[in-house]
Amino acid sequence: MSARAIVLIGPMGAGKTSVGRRVARALEVPFADTDKLVVRDHGPIPELFAHHGEGYFRALERDAVAEALERGGVVALGGGAVLDAGTRDRLRAHRVVLLTVAPHVVGSRLGGGDRPLLHGEDPVQRWNRIYDERRPVYEEVADLALDTSTGPMADVVDRIVAWVRADEPAPASMEETS
Repeated sequence: MSARAIVLIGPMGAGKTSVGRRVARALEVPFADTDKLVVRDHGPIPELFAHHGEGYFRALERDAVAEALERGGVVALGGGAVLDAGTRDRLRAHRVVLLTVAPHVVGSRLGGGDRPLLHGEDPVQRWNRIYDERRPVYEEVADLALDTSTGPMADVVDRIVAWVRADEPAPASMEETS
């Protein structure tokens, strides 16, 4: 397996993709968004849900996560990816950052109709229920948690980059020891 990836997890609308791209750029490593990998290989997520169901999508998602983690760099996971026990097990070998967002902020970030789990009712109420259900799992696998509700996104990016750099092993000394 490649070097430990920096994995961003959290609820829909927390900024995993936006933050992940910027962290990858700052660290000069590749970036992968597992939802985009699923779409690249299998088509739009709403269509996958409609034609095959959530279970089918989760299996595709599990494969996309394994592929992205193998490549390393920065990986943004779909909000429900951590529900898979195999994915949680894989995450133990990587650095995992939980991005959170306050319910009163997330409404403006959920735009568009491409989130199948939010169809059929008030999206923010449904988001709250999903987040409450998943929060214990997010917290279980996370090594670091950061809130993206306020302040510049650059601050969140800077904190992740500093955390990753502090976790990297020091370069080997050029001096010989006797």
